[in-house]
Amino acid sequence: MSGLHDIGAWALRRLDPEDAHGAAIASLKAGLGPRDHGPDDPILGVTIAGLALPNCLGLAAGFDKNAEVPDAMLRAGFGFAECGTVTPLAQPGNPRPRLFRLSADRAVINRLGFNNQGLEPFAARLAARPRKGVVGANLGANKDATDRAADYVTGLKRLWGLADYFTVNVSSPNTPGLRALQGRAALDDLLGRLAEARAGRRQGGGDMPMFLKVAPDLDGAEIRDIVEASRAHGMDGLIVSNTTLARPETLRSPDKGETGGLSGAPLMEPSTRVLRAFHEADPTLTLIGAGGVASGADAFAKLRAGASAVQLYSAMVYEGPSLAIGIKRDLAERLRAEGFASVAEARGTA
Repeated sequence: MSGLHDIGAWALRRLDPEDAHGAAIASLKAGLGPRDHGPDDPILGVTIAGLALPNCLGLAAGFDKNAEVPDAMLRAGFGFAECGTVTPLAQPGNPRPRLFRLSADRAVINRLGFNNQGLEPFAARLAARPRKGVVGANLGANKDATDRAADYVTGLKRLWGLADYFTVNVSSPNTPGLRALQGRAALDDLLGRLAEARAGRRQGGGDMPMFLKVAPDLDGAEIRDIVEASRAHGMDGLIVSNTTLARPETLRSPDKGETGGLSGAPLMEPSTRVLRAFHEADPTLTLIGAGGVASGADAFAKLRAGASAVQLYSAMVYEGPSLAIGIKRDLAERLRAEGFASVAEARGTA
């Protein structure tokens, strides 16, 4: 069956990148996606922020912006799936073309700009799905919002009880000014308001973990500020990292100069470096490693740098959604070969 999916991935690569993405979502909605039929290798299981994951490999936000196919991606072998980014109001995003394959570099540049259908369709789909498997909601702010922190609070309140965790996305480079929310004063305001809203919802019983998704383009002082603010406001962890504005000199593809966030293979090294810096700043902080993961070796490197779980998206542009199955097999073999009995045991050992 994976051979058919490999052929499908090849065919999709012949389309415009955004059209190919739409076709992939449509195929998954029609039940045509890959299926991982076996139970996960127990060595890959992990519990983070109270979430019991059958394996540590997650689908990063951006693939399923409107919560249309989270269960299809869980069936494809992912241990958890993150939907979004979702904003309170629907918005079209930036003009097309806005998604570019850098095939020679195994990379992607996007300047989508939080294009999505808005909170209500997103909430309706989450409410209608069977509650099997861990599905997160990645929250953003509308481009024209006058109070962006209020947009995140709106998302949290509307989706409370419908998702299994929340991610606060303050690191997309494609909404002007959004990354300024990573500055200490703005971050304290945002996380303080979210903590207040969360405390109000907790009084009704139950809690939901909340992660902060940060950029890879951070210096040491910014890393320390983010760690301190996250601790001060009760965040459960960080997702490190989003796409980068940097353009490595090694890029060879014709579209390397396009504006937007770069993801894929060239992001693996810098995002892992900043992940390690966050782990060194506070070894007790729960981290999810994202950026450039395309193999079991990449996932293993993220774990050893301090991650408790990993996420991927861009590698599927080239390999298709069946990629998860092979990565898990490879990662399990690497863990055993290095003498680790679990994902948790490998964390931070680099």
